[in-house]
Amino acid sequence: MAVSESAPAIAADLTQDQLRSMYRDMVLGRLLDERILVLNRQGRAPFAISGQGHEAAQVGVGYALRRGHDWLVPYYRDLTLVMVMGMEPKDHLMASLGRAQDPNSGARQMPGHYGSRAHNIVTTGSPVATQILHAVGVATAFKYRGEDKVVVTSVGEGGTSEGDWHEGLNWAAVHRLPVIFLVENNSYAISVPQSLQMAVAHVADRGPGYGMPSATVDGGDCLAVYAAAREAVDRARRGEGPTLLEAVCMRLQSHSSDDDQRRYRSPDDLAQMREHDPLERFRRQLEGAGVLSEGDADTIRKECQRVIEAAQAEADAAAPPDPATALRHVYQEG
Repeated sequence: MAVSESAPAIAADLTQDQLRSMYRDMVLGRLLDERILVLNRQGRAPFAISGQGHEAAQVGVGYALRRGHDWLVPYYRDLTLVMVMGMEPKDHLMASLGRAQDPNSGARQMPGHYGSRAHNIVTTGSPVATQILHAVGVATAFKYRGEDKVVVTSVGEGGTSEGDWHEGLNWAAVHRLPVIFLVENNSYAISVPQSLQMAVAHVADRGPGYGMPSATVDGGDCLAVYAAAREAVDRARRGEGPTLLEAVCMRLQSHSSDDDQRRYRSPDDLAQMREHDPLERFRRQLEGAGVLSEGDADTIRKECQRVIEAAQAEADAAAPPDPATALRHVYQEG
């Protein structure tokens, strides 16, 4: 079917170029994620934590933000989201291979700890859900300064069991802060299913208890997430306070390279999940709307693969950190 360049039928405020760009970002995130897992299996990357299955939710939220203006306080599974905000594949391969040029920490943190001053991405820490408080602090500064900026912070549903979560949402609601709390709910906190974490059906059910609007959205539908995130961002920018946004995702890989989900998930569960891969869903959606023509998806995949090959070549050639700097930022230097 023909689709207007200025008003595609499937998303009235997104052009065809933007929709194709969203699909490319999802493909790039998936292929890079797969490459990092391969490097881990080869013994070259010490650790990997996959975001496969979360790409649609992350791209949908990222496109609702103003890059270079709004801020992000991510969690460890947000590989695709931080690239939407401006980071590049080589940045992540530098981190995975422990190179001095790793922009996150100069190879001082494990891979998956994202941070970029240039792209308004606040450094992630290892303790689960501490980023919630950091985001609330950032949003407090925006309100104090009278800026129209918005901050998004993300967490898995397991992180909502932490005290930092309650404190952050309560403070944000009381002070009507411009922050969106994104919960990427993939139903498992490592091996613990959601039913053993909370007695509510959805994390978003807790929103009214904090006095903030909330919504549960299909995290496998990129445009549904975009629409919900756009509404939350616009609301925050108008000074109307925070929103709790729950994106129901699927975790296609194990929790991390140190986990094996086949030990606690049935073969039928894992096979059925693969039938709803968000990447394939979005491809079919765009092809059905005429945004992608026959062969476009393969062309995009090959182009993304070339980007990753070039990024890995650059990371392979990069130098490791100087051992003499190992204690830098740990003790005071004279």
